[in-house]
Amino acid sequence: MPASTIAIICIYLGFALLELWRTNLFRKSEQTRDDGIVEAVSMVMLLGLTQPAVLFTSATLAGMIAPQWEGALSGINIFLAIGLFLILDDMMQYWWHRASHSFHWLYNLHRAHHNAKYMSVRLVYRNNIFYYAMMPGIWLSGVLIYLGLGWVYAGYIVVKLLVITGAHSDVAWDKPLYKIKWLSPVMWVVERTISTPATHHAHHGRHADDPAVQYKGNYGNLLFFWDVLFGTAKITRSFPKSYGVENLAPATLGQQLMWPIFPENREMEPSVGEEATAKVA
Repeated sequence: MPASTIAIICIYLGFALLELWRTNLFRKSEQTRDDGIVEAVSMVMLLGLTQPAVLFTSATLAGMIAPQWEGALSGINIFLAIGLFLILDDMMQYWWHRASHSFHWLYNLHRAHHNAKYMSVRLVYRNNIFYYAMMPGIWLSGVLIYLGLGWVYAGYIVVKLLVITGAHSDVAWDKPLYKIKWLSPVMWVVERTISTPATHHAHHGRHADDPAVQYKGNYGNLLFFWDVLFGTAKITRSFPKSYGVENLAPATLGQQLMWPIFPENREMEPSVGEEATAKVA
């Protein structure tokens, strides 16, 4: 097993154990039976099938199209290599995430992530199984690996998962740091650079009138800087009172995991008045 994979597993288990100790990992407020199923299936599918298959397929296609370019970037400066992943993977994921909150059909591939009415490391990989298969950043990462940057990706993905896992955890690592006055300038930079629990929890907040909620923004994954750059950032250093999506009809287990194979349950669709106030309308 690659060292990067071991590191990612250790990071995830570390945050999971922290939640188990501090906030009850397996019994979150308002969770349902379907929540655990969606989280388990989507995690196994992504890590065991989707991500490896996309990376392999992408690299294979690149080899068929441009065999002469294999390993062409293997000798470039490491900071330039990291920059390529930040732009072609992380920034592209920002736009993919933002688009999923802008187009109804794409939101159906992402809504499972927001169906949960709690925050937890359990949400990190929670999405429709087709959501990641279509994610441009994973396909482009496969191309960069083909071009010789696999060694950079191994470290990059560990750092990215460290930030993302910490941002989803309901044991907020940044909360106590905001109370330390001399750290305020440091945190000012941090919260505008990477995703933190405060900025990402805002994206998962339930009620639009909650001052700590920014459902139509705070889309960043590794870098929150993309939100700052593209005008979707909201920084409050506070946390939502509750999580989920207000006025959004419930989704069936099949719809959460495999829409459009399992289409929307029209009987559960919100009325016109409710849909007008829903944050995804």
